[in-house]
Amino acid sequence: MIEPVTAGIVALYLLVLVVVGAWASRKIHNTEDYIVAGRSLGFWVFTILMISSICSGMTLLGVSGLGFTSGWPTIWEQLFVPLAASFCIIVFGVKLHRISKKNDYMTVEDYLANRFESPRAMRGLAAFAGIIVSLIYLIGQYTAISIVLVWLFEVPHWQALLLAGFIITAYTVVGGLYAVSWTTVIQGGLLIVGVIAIAPVLIMKAGGLSHVNEVMAGVNPTMVQPYLISGNAYTPWFLVSFGLMLTVGLACAPHVINNVLAAKEERYFKWSPLIAFAAYAVIMLLVKFAGFAGRALVEEGQIVLPSVPNAQDYIFVSGIQYAIPNLWVWSFFAVIVLAAVMSTTDRLMLTVGTMFSWDIWKNIFRPEASDREILLVSRVSVVLAAGGTLLLALNPPQMLAWLMWSAIGIMLSTFAVPLIAGLYWRGATRQGAIASMVIGLVAGGSLGYWYYLVEKFPVHFSLYAVILSAVAMVVVSLATHKTDHRVLDATLTGGFIQPR
Repeated sequence: MIEPVTAGIVALYLLVLVVVGAWASRKIHNTEDYIVAGRSLGFWVFTILMISSICSGMTLLGVSGLGFTSGWPTIWEQLFVPLAASFCIIVFGVKLHRISKKNDYMTVEDYLANRFESPRAMRGLAAFAGIIVSLIYLIGQYTAISIVLVWLFEVPHWQALLLAGFIITAYTVVGGLYAVSWTTVIQGGLLIVGVIAIAPVLIMKAGGLSHVNEVMAGVNPTMVQPYLISGNAYTPWFLVSFGLMLTVGLACAPHVINNVLAAKEERYFKWSPLIAFAAYAVIMLLVKFAGFAGRALVEEGQIVLPSVPNAQDYIFVSGIQYAIPNLWVWSFFAVIVLAAVMSTTDRLMLTVGTMFSWDIWKNIFRPEASDREILLVSRVSVVLAAGGTLLLALNPPQMLAWLMWSAIGIMLSTFAVPLIAGLYWRGATRQGAIASMVIGLVAGGSLGYWYYLVEKFPVHFSLYAVILSAVAMVVVSLATHKTDHRVLDATLTGGFIQPR
């Protein structure tokens, strides 16, 4: 049974999230307030929102679980993922922020519809693809939350999912991006402080990294190599494709890139990339080292993982429970784990609701829809997205990281080429963008299925899919009518980041 102290602290944390949602609801006066927080996010709120939108359930559970399973060859992930926040802010953020303020964009789909002169086809396709990949990602998030709550409260899997879904849906529905942003500040702050304070204790409890490396080398010498010489994972060529997928795929993910539209000032983009990278890299490295330490503790019989298919995803929570038995510290850590796995889930849910209510309902089916109607449709969409993904999460994958990477790979193959070509290549056309997105989505989905369920490729499947997407963009664009130069000028299209 859960200790009363732990139950009380967790309950207080969840209550604070709901209260923040209620407070944020008072700031919602129109669609802009709900979707982009009135474009009012300050520097630290924006920066932490960028970190936490990328920092998902995989950060604590998947990253440590992968470190437990495969060791040092997986360490490159801890550089690639933090780079995604910096890449998004620099490559996409500067231009999109300026264009969105000028043209009142609510979503990146607004930009794509304008840039490619396709208010219905391109917008609808991008929104549909964004909803699909966000829902896949959400299944992984709810699986991560369930792992934490099952371990913490010792309740059945379905009850854990129901509790998590209710709390997150409640504050997201009532408070929109205001609620998501400010709850993220709380969650992100807890995560950063908690991991820096607690993870080193686990590493030292396992005997330090030198001893941990000795134990891992005894299990399998490849676990202490920087990469693998052969095979279909963690070889140099695989790592190139893996780095592209994580850095660019996460950067163009709908729930991440839309954050740049909500920043109050463009000047934030000067220092935010560096701070986001540094803070997140420290967190990721410590969590990975904690997974290494957990492997040493398991091999030496100090801790025993539960008998479940995805046992490695429990290594961080099991390791910390062994290393820090103090009740108050342990209770605080329980909140940190919940904060990590909830910080991306709420942003994903809001993104799904936004794309359906604004991009599909308002801009395709009912242009005359009022702010009140749009808000209602968005909130209903959030509830339906939560309910649907909760049902799909009832049977969790064997390794949480695989589900996340599949979604990120599809994000890369679907959105990267249209966004980069749209912002930086004046030759990209409407037909080219549509062909690129369709081929990227279909190739990403089919190749991802084959890669994870049938047979591995020498490199990550997303590399093949994004190459097909790029070829489609170039070939079709060169063969079709060019975009009006006035549209290109208005959308700041060209080979530059900072407009002169």
